[in-house]
Amino acid sequence: MTEQTSAPQADSSKEPGFRIQRVYLKDLSLEQPNAPQILLVAAEPQVEVGVDIAVNPLSDEIFEVSIVATVTAKVDSKVLFLVEANQAGIFEFNNIPPQQLDPMLGIACPTILYPYLRSNIADIISRAGFQPIHLNEINFHGMYEHRLMQAQQAASKENDAADESKIILPH
Repeated sequence: MTEQTSAPQADSSKEPGFRIQRVYLKDLSLEQPNAPQILLVAAEPQVEVGVDIAVNPLSDEIFEVSIVATVTAKVDSKVLFLVEANQAGIFEFNNIPPQQLDPMLGIACPTILYPYLRSNIADIISRAGFQPIHLNEINFHGMYEHRLMQAQQAASKENDAADESKIILPH
């Protein structure tokens, strides 16, 4: 005998889903433009770090998210080394509401990628013969909120500029 269940089977194709398809190092470069002379200077380097996020839609449900970081170390205003890294991932989103997709791309995905980026940068700096630099943690939620605020301010300035640029003819 076979048992029959009266409960309808859930349609799993309608359930929200998030999947990491791949995490990879897209680009990595190291430059020491003033070597070997600068290596003889006994001074503490000044380190500057810049981080940015890019999102590239590959299809309606698949996105490439990448974190681009630049680490510049200078001694006496000369570049000791420059590291540029692009850590990326391919992420799949199924049945995610549009209002939730943007925060996931701007917060969740970079949070997943960042530890890989930190490790790769520390490794390449160490392999270049320097003390590794471990990047500080980043609050991607705060970064996302800041970008939203900037976009809203830019949009309001555009609206104000459009209102101001109207030509008023005398009666």
